Amino acid sequence: MRMRLALIGLAVTATATPALSQTCTGNCGTASANGVVTAPPGGGNYQYVSTSGGTNGAGQISGIGGTNGSEFITVPFAALAGDVLNFNFNYVTSDGSGFADYAFAELLQGGAHAAWLFTARTQPSGNTSPGFGLPANDATLTPAATPINGGAPTWAQLGSSSGTCYNAGCGYTGWINSLYTIMTAGSYQLRYGVTNWQDQAYESGLAFQGLALNDVPIGNVVPGVPEPTTWVMMLLGFGAMGMTLRRRRPALAVSA
Repeated sequence: MRMRLALIGLAVTATATPALSQTCTGNCGTASANGVVTAPPGGGNYQYVSTSGGTNGAGQISGIGGTNGSEFITVPFAALAGDVLNFNFNYVTSDGSGFADYAFAELLQGGAHAAWLFTARTQPSGNTSPGFGLPANDATLTPAATPINGGAPTWAQLGSSSGTCYNAGCGYTGWINSLYTIMTAGSYQLRYGVTNWQDQAYESGLAFQGLALNDVPIGNVVPGVPEPTTWVMMLLGFGAMGMTLRRRRPALAVSA
């Protein structure tokens, strides 16, 4: 009896737990191809974070600093050791070297740092990733070379800085793929961030698309729709209730 009651209680608790959702701090959104940011691999729209309209303190790497920026954190997803995680990104900046804005994608496990899927920073020449003075990449980038496509980048998500350039190093990387093999099983999230560094002038942004685990897209949790584990607990609970009722009916008949 105690086991049956426990299962029923678990089912009720599971159905009452709200679905987890993605979070945005600052300026995040979805956009279609415009300016230097072409349609992503596979076509369709992409998501972005931008320093234009950003929030003070957002989109920063601890210990590196910054001024204002934006960050987007995905819904949690479960992964096993050996699972392959990948996505595409395109770093765009109107700020040049000397006031080097930066962007990154960080893998979180249980809310704590697990890996750097890329870091990118303005450079007048050479690779933008891993970013100068930033953590090294734990993921594999394709293409491996990440030079900036120079010039004043036009991109609506840069706001009033679209089409402007402060110094050498302005431009965009084009679409780059980041691939990472999960080390340990657990619950994970991705944190995408971009920040102005020493001032709040000349904006930068990050476009990203195609987040997938073993080539299966990682979607958003739909509010109000139970997770698979919730359905299992509900079925166990309903089954336990049915067993209890079936055992009670003969006893009631004998008593009558």
